[in-house]
Amino acid sequence: MAMVCLSDFEAYAKKYLPKTAWDFFAAGADDCSTRDENILAYKRIHFRPRILQDVSMMDTRTKLLGTEISFPVGIAPTGLHQLAWPDGEKSTARAAKAMSTCYIASTYSTCTLEEISAAAPGGLRWFQLYVFRNRAVSQQLVQRATAAGFQGLVLTVDLPYTGKRRDDVRNGFCLPPHIKLKNLEGPFEGDDRSEYGLPPNSLDPSVTWNDIYWLRSLTHLPIIIKGILTKEDAELAVRHGVQGIIVSNHGGRQLDGVPATIDALVEVVDAVQGRVEVYLDGGIRKGSDVLKALALGAKCVFIGRPALWGLAYKGEEGLQDLLRILQDEFRLSMALAGCSNVSEIGRHLVQVSKLWTTFCSAH
Repeated sequence: MAMVCLSDFEAYAKKYLPKTAWDFFAAGADDCSTRDENILAYKRIHFRPRILQDVSMMDTRTKLLGTEISFPVGIAPTGLHQLAWPDGEKSTARAAKAMSTCYIASTYSTCTLEEISAAAPGGLRWFQLYVFRNRAVSQQLVQRATAAGFQGLVLTVDLPYTGKRRDDVRNGFCLPPHIKLKNLEGPFEGDDRSEYGLPPNSLDPSVTWNDIYWLRSLTHLPIIIKGILTKEDAELAVRHGVQGIIVSNHGGRQLDGVPATIDALVEVVDAVQGRVEVYLDGGIRKGSDVLKALALGAKCVFIGRPALWGLAYKGEEGLQDLLRILQDEFRLSMALAGCSNVSEIGRHLVQVSKLWTTFCSAH
């Protein structure tokens, strides 16, 4: 079966993954309105391509906090990669390094931070952190990530409690016996691992902006906040000294009924006014989606579910194939829109629907 686009990988993964694993990866919260909207929103944005531009030499490179990547697509933090492929996050790290892009490893990884680091020496990696009620656990994770050579700390801020994902409830989702949350094996005692591999209520719902200062006291790594959707929170993030913001609604898995990330992007970009880098995840399925996100102000986008589909297809090789397709599509979209490098991409390249423009100007 020839893999031509990302939806081919999705179809493969749906066909061949066990139903509970597919349902876990695919799940959205409640009605899945936001999950689906993340994808649909791109269809409402249209290009204003410029013609007769010299696009004979194309350059898709950009920089993430000063480090060059081959194209503006990284791998978002998702958990439990061994559900998709036996080597799990080690394969993900290798594919990201091979494609010269950034991989954000999840707290909920099924390989240790040290294994992930050793699998792809020299690769650009950030670590995604959840803050647990037992703060010592989170502190230890930050210290291990720093020691293992991770170059950024991504704090997920939209999960004081886990969203209600109906299929996981119906399936009674729990980890298969051979899969463990390798970075969290020691700290959590007892047999109840019913909440995605951990005891219920392990996450700390009391985390506030002040905890950014606590994190900054633990590490010299740049802190990127993931899960911001409003100008108010974007402003607070800048004020608290973070280096980056990922506009994210957790793939529509948390609060259902929030905007698609591409629709929230402009508000955040306009609020920060270039003081920190702004990224986006959610709904990226084609190279043209990447171009739309960059045109609206994202420095880079991150893919979540598609990375898992690539792994499910053929591990490291499958994920590389998927990333290569996305890079080729992005390069072609850029050229057809009249841009030969990412610095030429700007808001002039897109028009959004009248309704959306009216809403933005009214708010």
